[in-house]
Amino acid sequence: MFRHDMSEFWGALPDPDGTFHTARLTTALENPDDWAAYLLTRDNRPVGLALVRGLTGPVRVLNAFFVVRALRRGGVGLRAVRDLVARHPGPWEVAFQDDNVTAVRFWRRVAQQLAGDAWTEEHRPVPGRPEAAPDTWISFASPATDTHNDG
Repeated sequence: MFRHDMSEFWGALPDPDGTFHTARLTTALENPDDWAAYLLTRDNRPVGLALVRGLTGPVRVLNAFFVVRALRRGGVGLRAVRDLVARHPGPWEVAFQDDNVTAVRFWRRVAQQLAGDAWTEEHRPVPGRPEAAPDTWISFASPATDTHNDG
């Protein structure tokens, strides 16, 4: 579902067998020291997923995040991100596409709620895809690890 949802912004088509590319999920499941894969559930039903990388490095990257459309704008996504950040404290980054206006609003709201005004936003080229528009990256630190707080 995630790949289908994102195909609108990535211009990706399914493979000949009807499935979408799953390399990130495979990488996450095969590298448990540096990656974590989470299935978001509600009433024992899958409602989303999150892939986090960089667990052994200085920055955690929310590499993939998805909530089914039926539950969007109901707080499920924000609660899930709060839980992930609490589970893996430290600096965080998340990338999204500017064309995905729902993601733009969501990730800015998440950054503001989790980090106040202590977050940044920048554009970075997509590695290996010079024809693609740059991704937007939001960076913030979880409050427990903010070493720049003088208060």
